[in-house]
Amino acid sequence: MSIDNRLWSTKAKNLSPYVPGEQPKHDNLVKLNTNENPYPPSPKAVMAMQAVLSNEACALRLYPEPESDELRQTLADYHGLGLDEVFVGNGSDEVLALVFACFFMKQRPLLMPDISYSFYPVYADTFGVTTQSIPLKDDFSIDIKEYHQSCDGIILANPNAPTGRLLPIEDIKKLIAMHPDAVVVIDEAYIDYADDVKQASAVRLIRQFDNLVITQTFSKSRALAGLRVGMAFANPNLIAALMAMKNSFNSYPLDRLAQAGAKASVEDVAYFEDKRTQVIKLRKALTQDLQTLGFTVLPSAANFVFATLPNHQAADLSQALRQEGVIVRHFNQPRIKDYLRISVGTQAQNQRLIDVLTQILAKMD
Repeated sequence: MSIDNRLWSTKAKNLSPYVPGEQPKHDNLVKLNTNENPYPPSPKAVMAMQAVLSNEACALRLYPEPESDELRQTLADYHGLGLDEVFVGNGSDEVLALVFACFFMKQRPLLMPDISYSFYPVYADTFGVTTQSIPLKDDFSIDIKEYHQSCDGIILANPNAPTGRLLPIEDIKKLIAMHPDAVVVIDEAYIDYADDVKQASAVRLIRQFDNLVITQTFSKSRALAGLRVGMAFANPNLIAALMAMKNSFNSYPLDRLAQAGAKASVEDVAYFEDKRTQVIKLRKALTQDLQTLGFTVLPSAANFVFATLPNHQAADLSQALRQEGVIVRHFNQPRIKDYLRISVGTQAQNQRLIDVLTQILAKMD
């Protein structure tokens, strides 16, 4: 059906929306295309949400707590921060949208890598933010020297998406120090999959730099993608701006179930650490198996790997895998069109991927 956009605003007509990873409805697929956690969420998180539903006195008939204070305090305690240094929203995508609206709608450009989370240019277009793309190096790492130029903001995913590469914390410090009058946003959606997350995460820097914003999500390492909870950590002055923007746009972003489930997830430290460690082990094993098949795999600190097979078209491999019921992500974009982004699955899912790839390559060769 064709769309009649005569009543749309000029802005709506000119938008180029973000295209999320496919969510197929077919059964028996090995789904390795959207970086979801291969393990279920904390049982304590599920119990906390069930308790909300079973409470007939309030259940879901009442509005949720508008500032999510209990969840924010739990996150603050977990990271050794104050309540006024924590912000939460309806998924990290909403948090990032508010970040763009609060800090990047200025005169000078926003700097970002040429290969990164593909929602950033969409936000920039939506909010009228001028951007400047900084090319990654040939090995897909970030060269912070290239960011030493006039700007009103910088946004980096760390680990980067879709490459999985991690920028060292010392480079992040140098980058922030370069731009004391611009907001630097480090999107840490995948940071929990770094081998040493306490050293890798920049959350501990927010009291050292008042121009730093860290965003994170419950969708990956905490296996709550279906709940839609994201957060930001920053100086209280920056958090106040996010609060003001949120309350001018969506004053009750997190429902009662989301607040309860997310809070319990943070409190269940043992479960989180166990599953985080298991995914890291699976990632390392998957990397080795792909390398055995001849793939070149970038160093990854995320719950996915970014891999290319010399003398083979990634699009052809992606299609051949799909025909066998295995779905991975292929980006038909310059510089990365020969790569596949493969989410880390369970051991059985990863083995199915390797078995199918082995069959495909045998036929191709």
